[in-house]
Amino acid sequence: MWDIKVFSTDFYHAVNWFLLYSMLGWLLESIYMSFCNKRLTNRGFVRGPICPIYGVGFLGAYFLFKPIAHNWPLLYVVGCISATALEFLVAKVMIRIFGAVWWDYKDKPFNYKGILCLESTLAWGIYAICLFAFVHKGISWLSDSYSVTVGKIFVIVGAVYYISDFIYCAVRAKRNEGLDKDGILVKTE
Repeated sequence: MWDIKVFSTDFYHAVNWFLLYSMLGWLLESIYMSFCNKRLTNRGFVRGPICPIYGVGFLGAYFLFKPIAHNWPLLYVVGCISATALEFLVAKVMIRIFGAVWWDYKDKPFNYKGILCLESTLAWGIYAICLFAFVHKGISWLSDSYSVTVGKIFVIVGAVYYISDFIYCAVRAKRNEGLDKDGILVKTE
């Protein structure tokens, strides 16, 4: 199973990268929002340090944009458009399932219904360039720095933890526990 190819990468590395990107995304967004809010802020849907939208986004971008990674202007534009489209799609799915979105851009200029904004769109392009300039090199190095046995344990424990945490938080969100008047998740613990 671990040797199955996923877009010319073995499954072992793909799932390790996914988990590491999900954790890195959570860390960066939580630091940024903690700075903006002037208090510690957990930006993930779940309670733990995993935000899988970043795992999906970074891995998807890596596999999709690899052929154009050498053309930074094109990579920037495609990164802006595709990540904004993903953000829009995720927002629509969350609204349909939970009746809410767990981010709010209403205070940002040039926003669309608080779920998209120009600032984030422009940032996604920069992130796409950074992904190929240095981020993936670091993630790849990190996933190769521990043994395959440790990596498999990391993935299995991470997956079990995330799935359990997700189910718990999804049930709470579906019951509208911990949501403010705008449907934004409020951490009550």
